[in-house]
Amino acid sequence: MPRTETELFAFLADLGISVETRRHPPLFTVADSQALRGEIAGGHTKNLFLKDKKDRFFLVTVDEEAVVDLKQIHHLIGASSRVSFGKPEMLMEFLGVVPGAVTVFGLINDTAHRVTLVLDAALMENEVINAHPLTNEATTSIAAADLVRFARATGHEPVILKVSA
Repeated sequence: MPRTETELFAFLADLGISVETRRHPPLFTVADSQALRGEIAGGHTKNLFLKDKKDRFFLVTVDEEAVVDLKQIHHLIGASSRVSFGKPEMLMEFLGVVPGAVTVFGLINDTAHRVTLVLDAALMENEVINAHPLTNEATTSIAAADLVRFARATGHEPVILKVSA
C-alpha cells in the first residue's frame, strides 16, 4: 500500500526538512497549476514518468515551462533506447500515484529503487521547488537542497543534468 501524504510529511519531519503546503482544487495538468501562479513562489514542476525498452524507469522532473525533446532525451538520461511514458499501473506500483498527481515525492514509495530520478539543472537553480505531496489537491514547497536530501533518504541518488531546451 502506498504511503500517504501524512506519512510523507512525517518522513520529511524526521529528516528535519521544513516544508509548506497549500491546499487547492485538484490540478491535473500544468495548465491547471498555472492558475495558482503568484500565490505560490518558487519553481513549479512538471514530471515525466518514462521507461525504456529494457523496462528501466525514469522520473524526469523539470520546470513547468521546460521543453523536453522526448525523441532525444534517452541520450541524456542513460536510457537504453528511446523512451515512452510509463503505464499508469507501473506509476502506481512504483511511485504510488496516479496520472495527474505524478511527483518527485512519489520516490518515498519506490522502496525497490526501480526508478531513476533525473532533476533538470535549470529547475534546481530555484531556491524553492514546488511539487504535489502524493495528491494533486495540494502543493508542497521545499528548498532545492532539501529535495535532494529527501531523494537520497529514499535511496535515490538524483541525477542533476540539463534535459530541457
